[in-house]
Amino acid sequence: MRTRMTYIPVEVADQFSDFIIKREEQILDSVKARARDFSTISIIKLLYQLRCSSMTFSDLYVKSDIRMKRSFLNYLHLCMEYGFMRKESVGANVVYFITEKGRTMLGLFMQKT
Repeated sequence: MRTRMTYIPVEVADQFSDFIIKREEQILDSVKARARDFSTISIIKLLYQLRCSSMTFSDLYVKSDIRMKRSFLNYLHLCMEYGFMRKESVGANVVYFITEKGRTMLGLFMQKT
């Protein structure tokens, strides 16, 4: 499996260090890192942001640090298809929520201290 460079929120990088091969520079609240299993870490980045509260599409996009919008949309769609998150229309916004299945998925990768 090829490793890829990605930006990971510092909180996620600390919690899921198993996925990080090499940390590079820190830019604001993100770490540039070479990560293993890029797809899994991208799904974790989405679910981790929703674990405490729901978010609008724009907030989730910015906080997940998935820089390419096309990739973000692909992972968002994947999470929706597998039932890890759900969306609801609230006025003019679409709000995303993590499901119990998504919490279970995230819990499988959380490091217990």
